[in-house]
Amino acid sequence: MPGFVFARLMQAAIVLLAVSALVFVGVYVIGNPVDVMINPLATQAEKLAVAQSLGLDQPVWVQYGRFLAGALHADFGRSFLAGQPAMQLIFQRVPATLELAVTAILVATLVGVPLGLYAAVKPGAWISRAGMGFSIVGLSLPSFWIAIVLIMVLAVWAGVLPSSGRGDTRMVLGIPWSFLTLDGLAHIVLPSLTLALPKIALLARLTRAAAMEIVGSEYMQFARAKGLRRSRIVGVHMLRNLLVPLVTVIGMEFGRLAAFSVITESIFAWPGAGKLLIDSIVQLDRPVVVAYVMVVVSFLVVLNLVLDLLYGVLDPRIRLKASAA
Repeated sequence: MPGFVFARLMQAAIVLLAVSALVFVGVYVIGNPVDVMINPLATQAEKLAVAQSLGLDQPVWVQYGRFLAGALHADFGRSFLAGQPAMQLIFQRVPATLELAVTAILVATLVGVPLGLYAAVKPGAWISRAGMGFSIVGLSLPSFWIAIVLIMVLAVWAGVLPSSGRGDTRMVLGIPWSFLTLDGLAHIVLPSLTLALPKIALLARLTRAAAMEIVGSEYMQFARAKGLRRSRIVGVHMLRNLLVPLVTVIGMEFGRLAAFSVITESIFAWPGAGKLLIDSIVQLDRPVVVAYVMVVVSFLVVLNLVLDLLYGVLDPRIRLKASAA
């Protein structure tokens, strides 16, 4: 097990190095941040002075070398515009993004998995047919369209929910959280539903497809022959065998929500890290963009490692195969 973890960490280091180089060069060729930061009427000497103060007058390989040297000490540079450390700006926004992602994946899991199980156990029921029909629609609709419809129906026409912002927050351990206040809960409903609806459809179809393969298996027939209640058959025998694929999908989808909910955060003016990324790209704030990508890649690598370790806990056969290999 320690060797496996070490190998994965080495792979992660190589991935981080390659991604950082690609992103740094990609942001470098987009444009000159100095043109965005100062007055367009500024003289060439003034522009050169700003570029020298930020180290932007050096070749790209020199700038990247300085970035790597700082990254080894957890210093990813300072924001060109805010003047604060890039990582500090990102971590100020991370709680809002995680709060939104956790809420969305919880809603998707609590609705999508039971719906898929019900559709597998009772495929002819109207709820099953309606749920599977909804899943096709849910997977087909883009998130920005779902967001616009929810805003029009629940915020504009019905007027029951706010359409933008994070609302009131409460500080816990120095971190502001929205779900601890009623106003914050009201503000999180629409963006979390926007993210959750496609995931509900995905989890429902995945659960149904996996459960349909298990329904006719020998151990399920044996469980029914023993006279076990349907709730125990589904909740224990069936769900236990669905845990590994479900945990895989739920974990990966949570990672995508936390890393790539940029459009939803922008539409609802949710002050998360995704909205910070969009603003930084528009303003060519290179340190923030590169630092954000590094944080996202690191998060996804760690999440994959946790999922791999969790497989062995959920299914001992996987652990035995890994040991044999």
